[in-house]
Amino acid sequence: MELKERISQGEGSRLDFMFRIDDQRKIARTLVAFANSYGGSLLIGVKDNGKIAGVNPEEGFYMIQEAADMFTKPEVEFESKAWQEGHHFVLEIIVEKSESKHKALDDDGKLRSYVRIDDHTLVGNKILDKIWQLEKFGGDRPESFDEDTLGVIQSIRELQPVTISQLYRSISLSKNTVDGMVSMLVFWNVISMEMNKSGTFYCTD
Repeated sequence: MELKERISQGEGSRLDFMFRIDDQRKIARTLVAFANSYGGSLLIGVKDNGKIAGVNPEEGFYMIQEAADMFTKPEVEFESKAWQEGHHFVLEIIVEKSESKHKALDDDGKLRSYVRIDDHTLVGNKILDKIWQLEKFGGDRPESFDEDTLGVIQSIRELQPVTISQLYRSISLSKNTVDGMVSMLVFWNVISMEMNKSGTFYCTD
């Protein structure tokens, strides 16, 4: 597919536009989000409205490489391609879905998980990190749930869509216990976790 046709489709879960490279941490978060999700491409030199502004591809590549090296862990690997449209160049950074889960430094210097949902790069939470650990190491579903776990399921059913903070307030269990139960229940597909720009919510339906 030609570059202009891809741009005309707009940003999405696998495509992001960046006018210029002025925030390497933001770039690192986008790289991590693509790697942790379904892969994707970052088009540098393209405004949010799809207008091509252009970029120096050599300088752009260096800045992206530096962002990946300094601000992602483990370092996100990528490929690059320079497109020419008229007198302008667009640098495409291509990230494949990774078998490993990556993190990027936030503005406070803390390593955080990021994922790509629609056209947004969203920060993950400790529940997501626990789910990824379960996907890596596994966890057998019991034949029946204990009273506390059933209580968590019931609370989610009554309050859904519910945030983890709301669950903490509604259940007389420790936060660590609730975190562990919710992570396992999502992993076992007993409940669902939905992330969007408003937050992370849990449902039974």
